[in-house]
Amino acid sequence: MALAPRPALLCHRLLSKIQFWGREWMDGPEEALGTHDVRVCMTNCPTLIVMAGLPARGKTYISKKLTRYLNWIGVPTREFNVGQYRRDMVKTYKSFEFFLPDNEEGLKIRKQCALAALSDVRKFLSEEGGHVAVFDATNTTRERRAMVLNFGEQNGYKTFFVESICVDPEVIAANIVQVKLGSPDYVNRDSDEATEDFMRRIECYENSYESLDEDLDRDLSYIKIMDVGQSYVVNRVADHIQSRIVYYLMNIHVTPRSIYLCRHGESELNLKGRIGGDPGLSPRGREFAKHLAQFISDQNIKDLKVWTSQMKRTIQTAEALSVPYEQWKVLNEIDAGVCEEMTYEEIQDHYPLEFALRDQDKYRYRYPKGESYEDLVQRLEPVIMELERQENVLVICHQAVMRCLLAYFLDKAAEELPYLKCPLHTVLKLTPVAYGCKVESIFLNVAAVNTHRDRPQNVDISRPSEEALVTVPAHQ
Repeated sequence: MALAPRPALLCHRLLSKIQFWGREWMDGPEEALGTHDVRVCMTNCPTLIVMAGLPARGKTYISKKLTRYLNWIGVPTREFNVGQYRRDMVKTYKSFEFFLPDNEEGLKIRKQCALAALSDVRKFLSEEGGHVAVFDATNTTRERRAMVLNFGEQNGYKTFFVESICVDPEVIAANIVQVKLGSPDYVNRDSDEATEDFMRRIECYENSYESLDEDLDRDLSYIKIMDVGQSYVVNRVADHIQSRIVYYLMNIHVTPRSIYLCRHGESELNLKGRIGGDPGLSPRGREFAKHLAQFISDQNIKDLKVWTSQMKRTIQTAEALSVPYEQWKVLNEIDAGVCEEMTYEEIQDHYPLEFALRDQDKYRYRYPKGESYEDLVQRLEPVIMELERQENVLVICHQAVMRCLLAYFLDKAAEELPYLKCPLHTVLKLTPVAYGCKVESIFLNVAAVNTHRDRPQNVDISRPSEEALVTVPAHQ
């Protein structure tokens, strides 16, 4: 998402250096970092999320999902993975011996990588307008976490720890297979050899591992996640953003599943090029509903849940499935306000200024007496939370709504979101994988009108009508 300016930035722009206490933690000249007085953390100060836990505990999975979620809701967030800094510095990984506690060269490199990552954290939060940074590293000792905590205090950040603990051998084994063996460290390595090496790497951390302690760490803000969500311990949630982080982390799971997104069948207003309204399906739209029913039946999906909006065209599409479905008002199409049921040509004719302003910033533009895409994202947050909790779900929705949901799963920026292509009569099958989402597009062989309008080249408010309407799709 775009990095929006905020009042808190005023108290951080003057900060140009970072400071560490405990010189023994790093190798490198401390003067290169600079020294400053402790910054006072005000209400809107940035947040530093610090991951903790042994390898193969899902830390990077959590980091990436959390970063994606916060960016989607409009909180500028960036992940800083120390493992990637290490891979950038050491181009060829040889074996677990790099991580042995008595490997002085390996220890030096790892400390330099952590230092480089934290330097970039400071730059992002204090200079570039970031709100949340996720520091993704093992951070398995109390000493290491204290150093990172001091870094946060010196720079005026609120620090929140996220520890992932796994004791279930099946969970650990599955994580190794799905994630670590796909890591750049093990490209072109024999599977058994890679597994053995990674298990030895884990052992390098186990002897010195110190989990967050309810007594010793009672003054810290943290959440401990046991066995990818079987239980949780939450301590000293300090503010609104931390409470949202906790709520999100308590909703995600790693159970294999698929999410099916599609729009309603073609509507009567789609044929006429009119936006919004509450029309019924066209004949081709009703035909699509039948094809969708057959497609879902052929998929033989276990315990599938079906969600629709409260608008006629999604309900009529779902009725053809002959299965129970839930109606969600928050899944209703974006409210076009005074432009409801108008064609783009009519909007240009009656409201040329509004039409140009929307083209200039489609994500944030709000229709008069209506909504913006930014509003829609906030409206859809409960749907995302529930989708994260559920297993297999079919969501029958609308173009703008589908764009917002798709942007979440594909980690698309705000500027891209309003232009994602979500054609009628096409099902998108989303399958969450280790660090992202696999997308399969299935066209159900029923023709439909095109409703996608690209951003025109000329978005000036004084543009001629023909240039404003050049990307409008054909319609009746």
